[in-house]
Amino acid sequence: MPMAVYKPKIMKRTFFTLLITALAGLQVFAQNASNLAPTPPMGWNSWNIFQTNINEPLLKSMVDAYITSGMKDAGYTYFVLDDGWMGMERDANGQLIADPKKFPNGMKEFADYVHSKGLKFGIYNCAGTKTCAGYPGTRGHEYEDARLYASWGVDYLKFDWCNADGENAREAYKTMSLALKASGRPIVFSLCEWGSNRPWVWAKDDGQLWRTTGDIGPYFDQSVAKNGWKPLSVLNILDRQDSIRQYAGPGHWNDPDMLEVGNGMTVNEDRTHFSIWCMLAAPLMSGNNLHTMTAQTTSILTNKDAIAIDQDLLGVECFKYAMTADSVETLVRPLINGDLAVCFVNRMDKPQTIDFNWSAHAINDAISKTSVDFTKSTYKLHDLWSKKDIGTTKKTLKQTIGAHDVLMLRLVRQ
Repeated sequence: MPMAVYKPKIMKRTFFTLLITALAGLQVFAQNASNLAPTPPMGWNSWNIFQTNINEPLLKSMVDAYITSGMKDAGYTYFVLDDGWMGMERDANGQLIADPKKFPNGMKEFADYVHSKGLKFGIYNCAGTKTCAGYPGTRGHEYEDARLYASWGVDYLKFDWCNADGENAREAYKTMSLALKASGRPIVFSLCEWGSNRPWVWAKDDGQLWRTTGDIGPYFDQSVAKNGWKPLSVLNILDRQDSIRQYAGPGHWNDPDMLEVGNGMTVNEDRTHFSIWCMLAAPLMSGNNLHTMTAQTTSILTNKDAIAIDQDLLGVECFKYAMTADSVETLVRPLINGDLAVCFVNRMDKPQTIDFNWSAHAINDAISKTSVDFTKSTYKLHDLWSKKDIGTTKKTLKQTIGAHDVLMLRLVRQ
């Protein structure tokens, strides 16, 4: 009899306890999901060097090289599998499966290996019916795929835009975004929409980064067509960024595509490419062979002073300040605590000498509300590649910059 009296109260109390616990969990997830990328994500992606020629032993060795090369210590976090990881067909239940020949132990085991090394795990799919390489796409399977990724421990999804004829980009990416948020696991969402439908205007609430252009190639100024397709060069991509810088900031980033450092350009061009991406507050996704990279490539990718510019907490992209008649371009990026990053890019294939009188210039940026008058304020100049102080803004800066090379400075107010 007493049980008949008190059982409803116990059940009611239990229900509210479970409800509060569930809501608290949802609140924590919402908070985590809203702060997934306070600075641009940093990592490594398999596509640029391996395309679909990937397998478990190769990639586990890349995970190991990620650690021993110093990439993790420099701040790189994500290990991202691009196209080609899945079987050519979904299973009988409509689920994606890892290619059993490439990943005989399954994707969960591989994700666990990545996590065991203190890294985060990223994966790839596409908004269309098939991926760009012809593997099963996600169209019509958004929620089940999101749940599958969550069960594997995925931390990052790159979502491409091939074979999406007839789809509305904004709706397609919104659907996948909602599916990821409903999965119960915080997953960074990278919208690889190529900038065709101006994602910088509408994607802020959907994901943490969005591609602003087509694919990059390992070219500095002029690219070469391959199989009827012509990738973009570093300078071509740079020239498309200035008009959209206002859309990026902490938690939501313009993505000018992955890094080609170590994939065939000259050392000067690699250094300039990396410097520009840091000035753009771009996600830093390395795409080189971590086993075979030279000491020079390693020194570029792990330059912590340059990376500090990319990861600056103010989160403001650079803007084009000036272009000289001899094609030396000046980029300026406002930083936290009143610092500035200034980058002189020699776009020419021969050395150029700069003669920059700071007192004749003023920095004014409406987006960050930055205003600097060098006649009233003095800054120390620190060269981020020579790692030396090279004077102050009280004196004219005179320096020769090599062909396709860069002078990248951090200005610290004295």
